[in-house]
Amino acid sequence: MYKNYLFDLDGTLLPMDMEQFTKLYFGSLCKRFVPVLKVDADTLVRAIWKGTGAMAKNDNSMLNKDIFWKTASDICNMDLTPYIEQFDDYYKNEFIFAKQATGFTPYAKKCVDYIKKNGGRLIAATNPIFPKIATYRRLEWAGVSPEDFEFITTYENSGCCKPNLKYFEMICDECGIKPEESIMIGNDVDEDLCSAQLGFDTYLVTDCIVNRENKDYSNFKNGSFESFYKFLTEN
Repeated sequence: MYKNYLFDLDGTLLPMDMEQFTKLYFGSLCKRFVPVLKVDADTLVRAIWKGTGAMAKNDNSMLNKDIFWKTASDICNMDLTPYIEQFDDYYKNEFIFAKQATGFTPYAKKCVDYIKKNGGRLIAATNPIFPKIATYRRLEWAGVSPEDFEFITTYENSGCCKPNLKYFEMICDECGIKPEESIMIGNDVDEDLCSAQLGFDTYLVTDCIVNRENKDYSNFKNGSFESFYKFLTEN
């Protein structure tokens, strides 16, 4: 047993078709906010993408939330911060429309329950580009409870993103953990396996693998989520 288990969310705990998810997400978001903000859909989508890109490049000098809204506001040529509560309300309600692009694996809850039963610490190490409400929603879609996790990275509590190693260092500092006592479980060759550079053990879940540059990952532990469950319970 490791002491600490860091789980990615999208494509790991929550299987998904990312392209379809993004299409449904943006579609429902525009339906809600184009009439409210009085901007065209292309501008709103560009604002979200640019804001997300700014979070991806964030160097921990400010919270992801702040850099996102600053960037998105600049693209829309208006201050969007008065609408943050309405966006949170969207995630409580219309965001469910994007769920149809996600799947379900029983091994998510099986692994979480096994780790909890055996005294391991659980951290949801999802890229913190979504607000807390949207992140908690997706954990629930995966069949696990946000309460299962000691720490969940969101855009409100993080100032950098994977694959920036500062992201993993932030988690270590926040939770008081050591990489050599921890394992990162995720589906992204670039964003999750990079944690090994700090001393984390890793497991690449290949069910919804993301491997943008077709990198060789044979030297890393890898397999289906079912295989990870067997690795977890048999070692």
